Amino acid sequence: MSKTCSTIQDSLWRILKDPTVELFNISQSNSEHSRHWFFTGKMIIDGKPMDRTLMKIVKSTLQANPNNSVIGFKDNSSAIRGFLMKQLRPVQPGLSCPLIEVYKDLDILFTAETHNFPCAVAPYPGAETGAGGRIRDTHATGRGSFVIAATAGYCVGNLNMQGTYAPWEDPSIIYPPNLTSPLQILIDASNGASNYGNKFGKPLIQGYTRTFGMRLPSGERQEWLKPIMFSAGIGQIDHVHVSKGEPEIGMLVVKIGGPAYRIGMGGGAASSMVSGQNDANLDFNAVQQGDAEMAQKLYRVVCACIEKGENNPIISIHDQGAGGNCNVVKEIIYPKGAEIDIRAIVVGDHTMSVLEIWGAEYQEQDAILIKRENCQLLESICGREMLSMAVIGTISGDGRVVLVDSATIHKNRESRLSPPPPAVDLEIEKVLGDMPQKSFEFQRVVDARAALDISPGITVVDALKRVLRLPSVCSKRFLTTKVDQCVTGLVAQQQTVGPLQITLADVAVIAQTYTGLTGGACAIGVQPVKGLLDPKAMARLAVGEALTNLVWAKVTSLSDVKASGNWMYAAKLDGEGAAMYDAAIALSEAMIELGIAIDAGVRWSKPLGIL
Repeated sequence: MSKTCSTIQDSLWRILKDPTVELFNISQSNSEHSRHWFFTGKMIIDGKPMDRTLMKIVKSTLQANPNNSVIGFKDNSSAIRGFLMKQLRPVQPGLSCPLIEVYKDLDILFTAETHNFPCAVAPYPGAETGAGGRIRDTHATGRGSFVIAATAGYCVGNLNMQGTYAPWEDPSIIYPPNLTSPLQILIDASNGASNYGNKFGKPLIQGYTRTFGMRLPSGERQEWLKPIMFSAGIGQIDHVHVSKGEPEIGMLVVKIGGPAYRIGMGGGAASSMVSGQNDANLDFNAVQQGDAEMAQKLYRVVCACIEKGENNPIISIHDQGAGGNCNVVKEIIYPKGAEIDIRAIVVGDHTMSVLEIWGAEYQEQDAILIKRENCQLLESICGREMLSMAVIGTISGDGRVVLVDSATIHKNRESRLSPPPPAVDLEIEKVLGDMPQKSFEFQRVVDARAALDISPGITVVDALKRVLRLPSVCSKRFLTTKVDQCVTGLVAQQQTVGPLQITLADVAVIAQTYTGLTGGACAIGVQPVKGLLDPKAMARLAVGEALTNLVWAKVTSLSDVKASGNWMYAAKLDGEGAAMYDAAIALSEAMIELGIAIDAGVRWSKPLGIL
């Protein structure tokens, strides 16, 4: 073929190039889930521009009270300064060998996130992957870290249980046919999270449960139709590993974990939509599925690497979640860029297209950067755990993410055709770097209120039965008796207390080592219903509840307390965005005055204030 013909064919390839993969890639990277457009957006309330974004308001607490924070508003988790102690470590990590006690400087980290949309569509796998994703967020902090224990929370609508008396529940209210019922969500989601944690070997040591649904005096319905599945975890990280290394030209881009399957297509974008806007089949296809056994293998590989201390081969690590490869690979190669071979990725289904391999959100995968000379070491560790490892690219330094299909290139070469254009060829700064700021306009809404109706016909016994029936008050045995609360031997205070294991603890405590006296404590503050009356009071009360729950642990100082803030507001609905802004202002002012701060966990979705 002449040079002229080749040039013409190359031009035709580019003109006729299918943009589907690039467009899908951009939609996932630029979803609310991935970019936090709302929290970093310009707020206009009652026609007046606000002087700060929500992100700046929340970050102002850490700026005022940095104190012990070592990782804040970056990476997959936050971390506070820990202690120097003796920790058990293998003599030769990655091999069968004795354990010895060595001095290590270990910081305490915390991860908090939600998996609301998947739990509305398919509660069991939605909660499974909420727990699994949070585990990977924990171990993918810095250059790798240790997972110790978990917390969980569930908020759903009215349960409408047959054969029970709940006069506040309106049986005439219709629930969306594409979403699971609140009762089934609470059963299946809690089963999914508990089952995954039990299989992985991660104790669940704290949580909360709320149900709510009512018709306001204005006629508006307030209910958790899209549920909240809150998943959080506490762990620790070697202080020498708190900062990820920067990509350098020649470094290898590696994927480790389970094989790729056609699971979870478009979850990042789907979870950013208002419930009901998307096609039901697309919603279902966007739900991921978990594999706790594979997650444990992946974690053991990461552990073997970080147990090498300063010889840790991992330069940088990101877990795969929303957006699949098209998100996590760009994160790991930013800002240098790389050429990625889609066919190097290990697949479990060879019928998958380039788009599906690049965009599916199959679980239990990490993307890591390593130096070329450490490739054989990582291969041996992965081989020991029988975990897939694939070198999928090399850092190029040209600032672009280029996705090539080596199988098609080889086929064209045999047919003496010019190689096809890359499926993705984008300037990484334009799809992952600084983006234009969005604006959001809201009006404050004053809801109509009705006087408290205390019917004279209600007896004290009736009232007591109603209160004890609420999941926020009643026995939590349906949640606590099915989870492992003490595996690892590092749980100092588990969920249940006392000889009968009935009473719930206000605070969860983990030990950092088996012989030391240091550890970490966490508590939860949840005050959602009060937000219907006063969003500012709700925010302050959530802080107060978390702190009064925390007092039962002997903490070093109030200034050492850091919080992860998850803002479950349906913020794009009338009045809710303005209410959320007011709550953020009140929260930041209260925390700054107390000397504490938020250092991570900024998410929003449905009415709830939580620390």
